Amino acid sequence: MSAATVDLLRQRLAVLQPQALEIEDESHRHVGHAGARDGGGHYKITIVAAAFAGQNTVGRHRIVYDAAGDLMSGRIHALSIRAFSPEEV
Repeated sequence: MSAATVDLLRQRLAVLQPQALEIEDESHRHVGHAGARDGGGHYKITIVAAAFAGQNTVGRHRIVYDAAGDLMSGRIHALSIRAFSPEEV
């Protein structure tokens, strides 16, 4: 299921037109965690996109959560986000 979730997340984040996107499934590190028992995975992303220019950390996270949509309420239990504008990398 995790590979499918990574693919779905990649598709959802494509609307941000990322210049770079890395998604790491960290679910194996959370075996036994309440979210893992319910089937929600733990993921870490690093994303570079112009959409983040001028946004603070909270704003950048909101942009990512909005793009991920309903994945955040089921398939994804935890999401670690490192979001940068192109000028920051």
